[in-house]
Amino acid sequence: MPSYRPPKIASSEITPRQIYMHRREFLGAATLGAMALYGAGKASAAALSAVESKYKVDEKPTPLKDVTTYNNFYEFGLDKGDPAANCGDFKPRPWTVKVDGMVNKPGTFDLEALMKEFPIEERTYRMRCVEAWSMVIPWDGFPLASLLDKVEPLGSAKYVAFETVVRPDEMPGQKGFFQSLDWPYVEGLRLDEARHPLTLLAIGLYGETLPNQNGAPIRLVVPWKYGFKGIKSIVRITLTDQQPKNTWQVTNPQEYGFYANVNPAVDHPRWSQASERRIGESGFFGASRRPTLPFNGYADEVASLYAGMDLKANF
Repeated sequence: MPSYRPPKIASSEITPRQIYMHRREFLGAATLGAMALYGAGKASAAALSAVESKYKVDEKPTPLKDVTTYNNFYEFGLDKGDPAANCGDFKPRPWTVKVDGMVNKPGTFDLEALMKEFPIEERTYRMRCVEAWSMVIPWDGFPLASLLDKVEPLGSAKYVAFETVVRPDEMPGQKGFFQSLDWPYVEGLRLDEARHPLTLLAIGLYGETLPNQNGAPIRLVVPWKYGFKGIKSIVRITLTDQQPKNTWQVTNPQEYGFYANVNPAVDHPRWSQASERRIGESGFFGASRRPTLPFNGYADEVASLYAGMDLKANF
């Protein structure tokens, strides 16, 4: 890699070199208008009834068309526009989530029933991608802690593992001879992180059910961590006493760790994390840049979770 880093980070930079060199040709999607891409994932969108919560930031939300047309969801393709362009065949209803492992009351839960059981809250969070771009997104969902309370974790449980659906017939990024990642996509949190009040299971954004390209019908949102921790289209949650692996850690452990806390003092090996460009805002040279905040601005709420830890070693 050359020593010079341009101010705008290429969308491919998160991708390990061996994946990037084989990435699919999908130039046709680039010619589609942003709203046409947005419409590809909105066919099943429905209005949600959500209560306002105290969890919001005093920042302008990212335009809906940007939130729904610029994102990573490799199950639908490697480029930022691929998820919106390629998700039309995905069927997010009906949906169940299996919760098992070290719990007293394991079960398989219908999502519609969970949405009726747990009050849906509207929360506006910052979202910071490890690629050094960011958004502000109004999510709708319920605390992960509510579901964990329902299944009653055992005292010996220390971690929570998550797993995404595998449907190659509906998710074109999961089929073919060359696979960008090992499926299913997996993630994990410490149990105290999972139970933190900020940790959300999102079932919507901007007052409607999640578009397919944004992780329909249920995804994880952990706002003080890099966006790749926000596993999408969750089908299984497992309580365990062993630290689970996450997909990017397995794929490239030199660059991606378990914790993935937003930290401007710890650079990615290929770019600085000291600043970020806010999608949907324009500046003199393109998207505006701003300093990256420790823990993405949520340090007052979560820094105590990592007291005494070396956050450079535990990245």
